[in-house]
Amino acid sequence: MKLGLKSLLTGAAVVVALACSSAIVSAADIRIVAVTHGQANDPFWSVVKNGVNAAAKDVGVSVDYRAPETFDMVSMGQLIDAAINQKPDGLIVSIPDASALGPSIKKAVAAGIPVISINSGSDVSKELGALLHVGQDEYTAGKAAGAKLHELGGKEGLCVNQEVGNVALDLRCKGFADGFGGKVTVLPVSNDPADVRAKVKAALSSNASVDTIMALGAGTAGEPSLAAVEDVGMTGKIKVATFDLSADFLKAVAAGKAAFAIDQQQFLQGYLPVVFLANYAKYGLIPGGNVPSGPNLITKEKAAQVVDLSAKGIR
Repeated sequence: MKLGLKSLLTGAAVVVALACSSAIVSAADIRIVAVTHGQANDPFWSVVKNGVNAAAKDVGVSVDYRAPETFDMVSMGQLIDAAINQKPDGLIVSIPDASALGPSIKKAVAAGIPVISINSGSDVSKELGALLHVGQDEYTAGKAAGAKLHELGGKEGLCVNQEVGNVALDLRCKGFADGFGGKVTVLPVSNDPADVRAKVKAALSSNASVDTIMALGAGTAGEPSLAAVEDVGMTGKIKVATFDLSADFLKAVAAGKAAFAIDQQQFLQGYLPVVFLANYAKYGLIPGGNVPSGPNLITKEKAAQVVDLSAKGIR
């Protein structure tokens, strides 16, 4: 009887010790890697990175943020593969091209690395094995924007796309065209604001029927589009809207020079996955589904309230 009780107590102590050692994971020991397609010169992605850094500080984990120098799926896939080799406790990825990045993402999942996708790839995230997606549905957001611009009287539009081939941006244009209902021309441009301004100006100069511009990035395409409209003397007459936010574009919205901006709250796209992966590593806790961070239409009535936060890299 004594031996049985002693053995039982000893066994219980071992079980408790093992349970404690496996349940308690120090935040300082958690390493997360984020790999996105956003270039360094894109102010949108600097806000995402600000969200990543803020979350890392708030929850006390280590996060390494990486991105290719240009929109390059080969380089991005290599960055994901390099992250897998480091065996992090979590991986955050954007998925602008599932066919190019899918094998690397599946490799991470097969290696037992929890993956959360952000920004682009909501339609393929689950089938690639990600735990969930944080972002907005790009087609739906584009369609809502198109419908609003049609409501404002638009009949012929340009969709200014700074990353043709980025599936998420292509979906924005398609949604815009479907919601708008009128004639829509996709205008391929680069990430260079001077190039955007010149190409939009040329498009407007060659077709006086264009009364609407849908830009797919505030700093990269929206602001140069506004400048091009001003160049041709049509400020206030051609309706200009954009996906995402920048302080200068929001000032234009507040002043009535632009129609609206679509806020997908990219700060949250950087912030929330870090918090989710940290809690998953510590406690095995994770939300039960995707988290929609947008879209939110920022019109003239709301723009002034958001300008300061945009200038600070939060909105």
